[in-house]
Amino acid sequence: MTETSDRERLRATFTEDAELYDRARPGYPHQLYEDLSALVTLGPDCRVLEIGCGTGQATVPLAAAGCLVTAVELGPEMAAVARRNLAPYPGAEVVVSAFEDWPLPAEPFDLVFAATAFHWIDPAVRIAKSAAALRPSGVLAVVSTHHVKGGSEEFFAESQPVYEHFDPATPRGLRLSPASDIPSDDAELAASGHFGPVRVRRYEWDLAYSTRQYLDVLRTYSGHRALPAPAREGLLAGIADLIDTRHGGSITKRYMTELMTAGRTA
Repeated sequence: MTETSDRERLRATFTEDAELYDRARPGYPHQLYEDLSALVTLGPDCRVLEIGCGTGQATVPLAAAGCLVTAVELGPEMAAVARRNLAPYPGAEVVVSAFEDWPLPAEPFDLVFAATAFHWIDPAVRIAKSAAALRPSGVLAVVSTHHVKGGSEEFFAESQPVYEHFDPATPRGLRLSPASDIPSDDAELAASGHFGPVRVRRYEWDLAYSTRQYLDVLRTYSGHRALPAPAREGLLAGIADLIDTRHGGSITKRYMTELMTAGRTA
């Protein structure tokens, strides 16, 4: 299977259960929007193009700030939930399309925004098309989320053998890395020639999960959804048993959210 076909197969899994995704996936730190607003004034005069809005976790704060948001979402089920979540904000619209195929409007945007979605877009398209969508000096903002060392560290070490048993693609002896050890993925943007200097901001935060809540969030991950059903259910049962019997029915996961921004060159 080629890298392109594998990427397309995995990104299509997200729309299989949009309601679960909307319920289980966490949002993004408030400080991220504060920092973004220091670069692009988020308000009624700000035109935003969001790539891959999902069910709107990151879209709602932009729309609530008064921005005029056009959100492009591949999955019709995800888009339907996003429209419901954005119903109070008449300045937001959701378009069902692959970003690669969507024709850019004549009027440019002040901000192109992608939250945990940019890596799913064809690398041959994503940088150049984002630049073409922006006004001169407009900003591209790419948000990524990483699971890093911290929180219930013992649980995550104990879960490794469960993953190795049910998912043969799991690297042996894998352990979580501290946020400081994760390199910024800014090389593509910095070398594109379409944008000026890249700035990276990072936010570490913890989120507690009950057993049921954690299984729900695992069910939204493309790698878990792509497993054969017997392996997936065996994996989830093993994880549930660990949380219930050794960790009192709840665990804490540490996230590192990264905001990467760059202004379009003239």
